[in-house]
Amino acid sequence: MTRRPPPTRKGPAPAPTADAHLLLAPAEAPKFTTTDPWRVLRIQGEFVRGFDALADVGPAVTVFGSARTVPGSDEYEAARETARLLGKSGFTIITGGGPGIMEAANRGAREAGAPSVGLNIELPFEQQVNQFVDHSIEFRYFFVRKTMLVKYSQAFLIFPGGFGTLDELFEALVLIQTGKIANFPVVLYGRAYWAGLVDWLRATMLAGGKIAPADLKLMPIVDSPAEACKLIVGRERAQRTAHEHAAREVSRQVYAPERLSRPKGR
Repeated sequence: MTRRPPPTRKGPAPAPTADAHLLLAPAEAPKFTTTDPWRVLRIQGEFVRGFDALADVGPAVTVFGSARTVPGSDEYEAARETARLLGKSGFTIITGGGPGIMEAANRGAREAGAPSVGLNIELPFEQQVNQFVDHSIEFRYFFVRKTMLVKYSQAFLIFPGGFGTLDELFEALVLIQTGKIANFPVVLYGRAYWAGLVDWLRATMLAGGKIAPADLKLMPIVDSPAEACKLIVGRERAQRTAHEHAAREVSRQVYAPERLSRPKGR
């Protein structure tokens, strides 16, 4: 039996399918791995890794402050003691994982036997994770790291710091002000340090109609570890009670006796 040759296809070659593109090795692999589509995949991977690692941290407080704060200083010891008290009250302590205030807070968490988490960021100058972090996650992108810091916190505790600390402070305030996240405590530690900023907000922004009076109430100022802990614990308990009350009310309405009783005649 004579085999016929395969039919020849006339005209232009068909366009490669999606599978063909997928299975074809890129001609310029180094270039591909530095393009925006590849970055999107890296960003997605960071979100997935962060969500997976932090899913079971429980109630948490994120502590911010200067990486330049010296161990043994008043601010360092205040952050350490506040984190210890919050850890004893059942909170996980989350920081940026670096030195200074971050180290102090992670240290206080460890002393309390509470989970001590550090979300470190890749910087031009290498920031080493401090020795008191028990659970460390590395990030390349600030906005992914910020999402994790907000998503898993019941409160922000802001110690004296620089531009990075102010960035985190005002991002949290904007998210609360615009209703993107629930109104949780954003506590400023150290009246002497923060009073000038709050006075300017009141005398300039509020007076100029740029913010509302209620916006200034979003950031209470405290001056002691005990005061900070009392405020955060009290707000968390009040919110938990409110949620439990709301859940009971929904349950009462759904399972009310009149809803469960059968109509007469049936």
